[in-house]
Amino acid sequence: MLCFPQPEIDGRSAIASLPEKETMSMLDLTGLRVFCEIVDAGSFAGAANRLGMAPPMISKHLARLERSLGARLLNRSSRSMSLTEAGTLFHGQARQALDALDAGVAGVRQASGQPRGELKVSAPVWIATPRFAGLIAQYRQACPEVRLDVYLENRLVDLVAEGFDLALRTKIDPSQNLISRPLCAVAFHCVATPGYLRRHGATSQPDGVPVLEMIMPNTMQLGRLKMPAAGMHIALAQPVAMKSSDATLSYHMVKAGMGAAFLPDWMVADDLANGSLAQVYPTEKQFTAQLFAVYPSRRHLPPKLRSFIDFMVSQLGAE
Repeated sequence: MLCFPQPEIDGRSAIASLPEKETMSMLDLTGLRVFCEIVDAGSFAGAANRLGMAPPMISKHLARLERSLGARLLNRSSRSMSLTEAGTLFHGQARQALDALDAGVAGVRQASGQPRGELKVSAPVWIATPRFAGLIAQYRQACPEVRLDVYLENRLVDLVAEGFDLALRTKIDPSQNLISRPLCAVAFHCVATPGYLRRHGATSQPDGVPVLEMIMPNTMQLGRLKMPAAGMHIALAQPVAMKSSDATLSYHMVKAGMGAAFLPDWMVADDLANGSLAQVYPTEKQFTAQLFAVYPSRRHLPPKLRSFIDFMVSQLGAE
C-alpha cells in the first residue's frame, strides 16, 4: 500500500535544494509519466499494465528520473512502497504538468482535424442580406461543428487585439499587416425609386443643374448627386437628406422615397430587376469594390478558418 507522509518545515523538501540546471525542461517526460502512474496505480506492476511496459523498464525510468532530480521519490522494499517527502511534493506538480501537456496535445490534434469550434467574424453592415445568410447556411451544412459568431459593423476592427479570426472587408488597412484573400467584386449602384427620380429629376436649381438628395453609408463619400447634360457625377457637398452608418436603414429610406443612395448589388439586385428601384447612374458609372477575406497570418490556419475561407472562395470566386 502506498503511503503519503505529510511534508515538514512549512512544505520545504529536498526538491528545494536541487541544482538550478535540473529543471523540468531537462527531465525525461517518460520518466515523469512513469512516476505519476506508479503513484496513481499504487504499484510498479499497475504502472506497467497502464503504460504497456515491462516492469524492469518501469524501474529503469524511475531510477533515471531520481538521478536527474538528485532526490529519492519513493521508498521501496520487497513488501511495501511509500512516497518520500520530496516525492509527495513532486508528484502534485508533475501531475499538473502532464495534465496540461496532455490538454495541449489534444488541442493541437483537434485543431489539425475536422473544422470545429467558434469562428469570430467581422463584416460590414451591408452584408446582412438573404444572399449572405444563404452562404452561411450552406457552410454550416458542410461544417456543422463550427459555430459562427458574426459582428456587423462598418469600422475596421483590430483582429488580433479584439480576438477576431477573420474579417470580410472592401477596404484594406496596410498598417495592420494582415493577409487578404480576394473573394469577389461587389457593385454599388446609386439607386432611387422611379417616383423619386420623376419628382426630382425635372426640378432645376438656379444654376440649371438638377440635384438629387443622397443617403450614403459612412463607408462611402457623402454628397449631392448632380445630373448635368454632359453626364452624371458626384459633386462633394453636405448631404441634405440624412446620414447613416447602417446600409439597411439607408435601403429602407430609399424605398420610402427619401433620397438616393449607393447600395451594394447584394441588397438591391431584386429591386432593380422588378423595377421598384432604378439606377441613377448609367451602368458604366457604378462603383465596384473588391470584397476580401482578411486574417492575421497564413501560418498554421486552424481548420475552422481555412474551411470558411475556402468555402467563400469557392462560392464567390467565379463572380
